[in-house]
Amino acid sequence: MLTLADELGHLSYVVAGDGPPVVLVHAGIADHRMWDAIVPALAERHTVIRYDLRGFGESVPPTGPFSETDDLRRLLDHLGHERVRLVGASWGGRVAVDFTLAHPGRVHSLALLAPPWPGYHWSAEMVAYDEAETAALAAGDLDAATRVNLDMWLRGPARGWDDVAAGLADQLRGPLRTSLVNQAVVGTHSQGAATGDIATIAVPTLVGTGKLDVADFQDIGRRYAAGIPGATLVEFAGAAHLVALDAPTELAAVLGPFLAR
Repeated sequence: MLTLADELGHLSYVVAGDGPPVVLVHAGIADHRMWDAIVPALAERHTVIRYDLRGFGESVPPTGPFSETDDLRRLLDHLGHERVRLVGASWGGRVAVDFTLAHPGRVHSLALLAPPWPGYHWSAEMVAYDEAETAALAAGDLDAATRVNLDMWLRGPARGWDDVAAGLADQLRGPLRTSLVNQAVVGTHSQGAATGDIATIAVPTLVGTGKLDVADFQDIGRRYAAGIPGATLVEFAGAAHLVALDAPTELAAVLGPFLAR
């Protein structure tokens, strides 16, 4: 991987392909490798940029206040890209929304895969998940916290482990553990979401949800699709929360023509 390192922090990134730039922003339990299966298809027509958010993958944790949107802006400036297509998954989707609100002139189009909604009233199922993760981390049981997250975000509430593609849990386990180790320091120093109304987003927008995801995120996906003018909602029948892992072929088939716009 390549590195952007300056007085504001350290970001690791990788670039593939050639053409109009596309930035892929990973989920909050993963790193840039969650996109591995769709990069070859996208890189046939685009310059595909992936990076690790602070405290994820190979990007070092923050040591002071920082903004995810500022980090993305720094990366684009470093690479010389004024305007890009943004694709974000889960927390990465919210980073993409915040960046679009803060820097609307720098976004050509926006694709959101199961992004969270600030201030959402979570279901009892989600509250129970959060309590289980919190208890495991408080007890210093990283293995238990990892299992809780794999069960919720990879397997999902609607299927058993036999229905999850072989190898995905092993692929996600390392990045997930890194995210859990750095979760507290990232949360302490992150300056939080940008302010703004999604109704002001004026670029082509695609919202993707997994039909096997927790019901909260299916509802949130519909909210984004209804709230962003002209947005298109796509539901992936065979995917839970992490569409790029569960349905990479289907996702690439949807993103290809969308990003070509």
